Amino acid sequence: MHDVSSRLKAYACLALSMSLVGAYVALTKPLAVVLPVFLLGWLRFGIGAIAMLRWIRKPAAEPALSAQTRWLIFLESFLGNFLFTLCMILGVSMTSAVSAGVIMSAIPATVALLSRIFLKESIRPRVWGAIACGVLGISVLSLAQAPSTGQASELLGEASQGRQWLGNLLIFAAVICESAYAVIGKRLTAVLSPKRISAVINLWGFVLMTPFGLYAALQFDFTTVRYELWVLMLFYGLAASVWTVWLWMVGLKSVPASQAGVFTVMLPISAAVVGVLALGETLGGLQLAAFAIALAGLLLATLPSRQA
Repeated sequence: MHDVSSRLKAYACLALSMSLVGAYVALTKPLAVVLPVFLLGWLRFGIGAIAMLRWIRKPAAEPALSAQTRWLIFLESFLGNFLFTLCMILGVSMTSAVSAGVIMSAIPATVALLSRIFLKESIRPRVWGAIACGVLGISVLSLAQAPSTGQASELLGEASQGRQWLGNLLIFAAVICESAYAVIGKRLTAVLSPKRISAVINLWGFVLMTPFGLYAALQFDFTTVRYELWVLMLFYGLAASVWTVWLWMVGLKSVPASQAGVFTVMLPISAAVVGVLALGETLGGLQLAAFAIALAGLLLATLPSRQA
């Protein structure tokens, strides 16, 4: 009974973590319009560092970290925090939150693939089908954003279309970073507590971002930012650096990485819902088709097999 309760708690943590990621991915769009990318990322890590000051201290029971563990901690922060933040913020600023959600629906299949390569977890044939669905979904999404004709094309212009393609590419790079983050995190949960992992990788992210963020801060006029955007910035910092990381590591401690990848389905759904409800975005016919294809891929990758 205890095992069932523990597993359900892990599932709840994973689902809530990815829901929060999807929410802040969408809500980053208005922040990215006002704040420079490096400043936004630097403030995010700074808020997290202040919030997790008590978590950074090494517990007495924690063994000394090996060179391999230290390297994994750096990679976890560099890929999952630093590069993911840059790719996600830049990508969302160039494309829509709904489009970002559709592209990020490829995360479960990507996690499964990386788990097979690096953690030697088995990968079923239908996961390959899920990967194919992800590629097809992104292709349909590209058709939805193809240059239009007439007045709409004149209003958008070639530069705007190019930004959409680049934004989609950056979001896909964020998918790779997020998938690597899930796989490396599984290794780290064997030797570190979820709180300690969250604090240490956030501190690395803050260090990596500081030179760029500090330069951007010296050039920026902070009086131009409205009060409500600072409130949104606080939510983004706490959600991205503290809540989502801690919840994910708590769940990942009890669940295999390939199975945890199932719960990333909450990310694109949450991003799309927030994009429509909070940002006034719309779902077009091709975008709905792309989303349906991506969700079909998720079902292929995540539904339990008869043997399981």
